[in-house]
This record gives sequence, C-alpha cells and structure tokens, in this order.
Amino acid sequence: MFDSVGWLEILVLAVVGLFVLGPERLPQGAAWLGRTIRQIREYATGAREQLRSELGPEFDELRKPLEDLRGIRNFNPRTAVTRHLFDGENPLDGITGNGYRPTTPPSTPKPQQRPLAPGERPPFDVDAT
Repeated sequence: MFDSVGWLEILVLAVVGLFVLGPERLPQGAAWLGRTIRQIREYATGAREQLRSELGPEFDELRKPLEDLRGIRNFNPRTAVTRHLFDGENPLDGITGNGYRPTTPPSTPKPQQRPLAPGERPPFDVDAT
C-alpha cells in the first residue's frame, strides 16, 4: 500500500497533521489512523480468504488477468514493440547514446598481432597517409 510513498511525503503529512490537529491531539490521530488501516487490511484479507475458499482452484485463474493488469502499470512501449516485431531480439542492443552501432563483420577474423622485434620498423601504408 505504501510502495510509492517516500519519506518526504510522510514528513509533509506529519507536519500537516501537526498543524491541523495540534501537538496535543496528534498522537491520538496517529493511533486512530493506524487502527483504521489495520482494520481495512483485515477486511481485505478476510474477503480474499473467503473468495479463495468459495472459488477454490478457480481463484488462481481469476488472479492471472489481474496480474496481467498490474504488468500494464510498468508498460514500456519500446520493449513491447521489440518483443512483438522481433520475437524478443532487441535490434537496438549495442547502440551507443549517439545512435552509432559499432559493427565488426563476423567473417573477417582479426589478424594475430605480434610484438615488433628490436630494430624492426612498424608497417607503413602509403595509401593511408
């Protein structure tokens, strides 16, 4: 329930509660809020258990579409289109931030490089200079 509430929001609520209720009634208000939340959770747990007992194995089949709906909350269109069009292969893997994808042809193996012998001159390509 409090997955998306951060410490800053809790601090703001405490300060607002301090101003609205005052320092005398703030502990009583916090206790009332805690009891109410606990009671609501108990009601929700009881309803879930009652549905589970009445529906039996069909309850898990009912939960599957609900889990799919929860997945929509974290929907990423780029991932969905990639999965749909390319069967999970991401064609954008390896692309840097500027859009450049370094390519190395798989058919050309890199030649073995050996260290130069003492006094040996490095190779020189006249056309490249």
